[in-house]
Amino acid sequence: FWIQFKISYGTEQNNQTSALRDLCKETIEALSEKWSKKLKEEDLMIDKIQEYNNEILQQSKYVAEKEEQLTEIKLKLNQEEEQQKSLTDSIQELKEELMKKMEIKSSKNKAAKEKVEQVSKIKTLFKEHLGLEMRRIHDEQLQFIFRHIDHKDPDKPYICTLSINERGDYEVTSCTPPLDCIAELQLKLRETNNFSAFVANIRKAFTALSYK
Repeated sequence: FWIQFKISYGTEQNNQTSALRDLCKETIEALSEKWSKKLKEEDLMIDKIQEYNNEILQQSKYVAEKEEQLTEIKLKLNQEEEQQKSLTDSIQELKEELMKKMEIKSSKNKAAKEKVEQVSKIKTLFKEHLGLEMRRIHDEQLQFIFRHIDHKDPDKPYICTLSINERGDYEVTSCTPPLDCIAELQLKLRETNNFSAFVANIRKAFTALSYK
């Protein structure tokens, strides 16, 4: 009996152990499959998050590049505005300088015209009293031809040519025959602006030269 009981009990015990082992195995397999599936889902989630992070990183990089480009454009615009302002200022300065030069030129032309007119007014007087003929030649020059100086040859011409230079001053451009005192007479004319006295002094100098 006891042997039979032990055999029967042992067999039942083995069956229970085997059943428990199978149950544990099934449970472990089920849990393994469940956790494996869960791990796969988590891996997919991690990949998705990483993909989102990469997209965000690319977007941030794109935004940074655009901001840098925008900064460069703003800088170029500022530089162009400064260049435009500088160009405008330069043009204005040139305009003002040109206006000043035009005013100076107009003033000089007016002064030169007045001097020429002054000379023309006394032309007849000089010719009658001093035996002087005046001619206007090229480049707005005045040529003075003195006669009745050389008592041996009254018709012999003594010539002095006068012009007005860029500064508006009288300038002797030629003198025939040459006079040693011409520079002094020219300087005195510029200082006094006494044209009649200049012509009279030229005649005196020519007369003195004719006796040498």
